[in-house]
Amino acid sequence: MASEEKPAETEEAPRKSKKKLIMIIAIVLVLLGGGGGGYFMFKPSTATAEPEPEPGVVVPLDAITINLADGHFLKLRLSLQATTAVAEAPDGSKALDIAIDLYSNMDMAELMSNAERERLKKELKDKIEKAYTVDKEKEIMDVYFTSFVIQ
Repeated sequence: MASEEKPAETEEAPRKSKKKLIMIIAIVLVLLGGGGGGYFMFKPSTATAEPEPEPGVVVPLDAITINLADGHFLKLRLSLQATTAVAEAPDGSKALDIAIDLYSNMDMAELMSNAERERLKKELKDKIEKAYTVDKEKEIMDVYFTSFVIQ
């Protein structure tokens, strides 16, 4: 009887070691796959970002008065920061038109909040940069408020 018990034990030993070996290989593969995926996901981009344009001349624009809601007014004066790629000072009429469209009929309370004013300034800058982009080259790189008076 003792000889009958030994073969059963020897058959289970190889099965357990095969299972352990398969589990170890599976764990190693999962860890390597996760590590490789993390590396490719978080590695720095090798693509070259387009360089920031060089600042050129700052063009001050005339002050404009914009009608707000409830009979209030906004007196706004802008300056446009051109890039060095621009041969001559840009015409500010497009920028003023965009500002009038953006700020017309807004509530005075909205413009009194610093956070909302900064959000609207960023929106204005984005629209102006888009309007003054020719052949994928920006002519305007920044917009400055030189006067912002609400009555």
